[in-house]
Amino acid sequence: MPVALRKRVLVTGGAGFLGSHLCERLLADGCEVLCVDNFFTGRRENIAHLMSEPYFEMLRHDVTFPLYVEVDEIYNLACPASPIHYQFDPVQTTKTSVHGAINMLGLAKRVKAKILQASTSEVYGDPQLHPQPESYRGSVNPVGPRACYDEGKRCAETLFFDYYRQHNLNIRVARIFNTYGPRMLPNDGRVVSNFIVQALKGQNITVYGDGSQTRSFCYVDDLVDGLVRLMNAPDEVTGPVNIGNPREMTILELAQRVIDLTGSRSQVVLRPLPQDDPLQRQPDITLAKKALGWNPTIELETGLDSTVAYFRELLAFELSEAQTIAEVAE
Repeated sequence: MPVALRKRVLVTGGAGFLGSHLCERLLADGCEVLCVDNFFTGRRENIAHLMSEPYFEMLRHDVTFPLYVEVDEIYNLACPASPIHYQFDPVQTTKTSVHGAINMLGLAKRVKAKILQASTSEVYGDPQLHPQPESYRGSVNPVGPRACYDEGKRCAETLFFDYYRQHNLNIRVARIFNTYGPRMLPNDGRVVSNFIVQALKGQNITVYGDGSQTRSFCYVDDLVDGLVRLMNAPDEVTGPVNIGNPREMTILELAQRVIDLTGSRSQVVLRPLPQDDPLQRQPDITLAKKALGWNPTIELETGLDSTVAYFRELLAFELSEAQTIAEVAE
């Protein structure tokens, strides 16, 4: 019998938090994976354990420049996703979303590949409809400090659907809600990593605003499963599809859970809310359930346990050094 050919899958942003988990999943599913990253926020440590895999390849490349490879599927995840990183060079952030989408769509058109865009719940802005269904058009400030990311992703969605209508390209668009888990960067400014790192270091937990704003947190394994299901769905399922956990909680509730899990003595301190920071965020995942048969299964407590363990190991040297200094000072 002839040997079945492996699917050749390109993952842009593949050395990042989400991308590295996706690469693992695709390899486990029997795919040949080409990981592309420029290492602005991606880390070699995230994929070091995959380098010896015979069907894994790493390519350093910036998606704002064209790429010429032969692949069957493309997951376009390339773009810094935390405010600290995407506001560091906002023009480059917009270029990554827009030029990156154009280049990856052009590649997909040339080689007739199926392509998935990792969009974001930030396309809804500070929503006036709660929870947010895919039909909601959002409330985004196009000239604010978050616009480079929010509007960049909105433009990328526009490009995907224009290529779909104009060139009959086989597209998928996933709107990703807050996701957490191992391999998050300790300095990325996201609320889960911020709280865990501060709690483990015994620092005050910084909450912006009064802490009553809400978020819904999805564990990375559930999120990756949703992306793969969307890519493998029938061609008429183009999206956009919300991928996220609908379990909503306040930021203060999350802070207390992290303090309890880490056994920290940290205290919560309040700081002014950043401009355009959404007050509510909760996905309506009715479409994902119906079209993909997808529903998140990992409870917040289980996911936080794994994430805390990851950061505890990552910060082990720094924490032990701080403890030694404290003991000497006593």
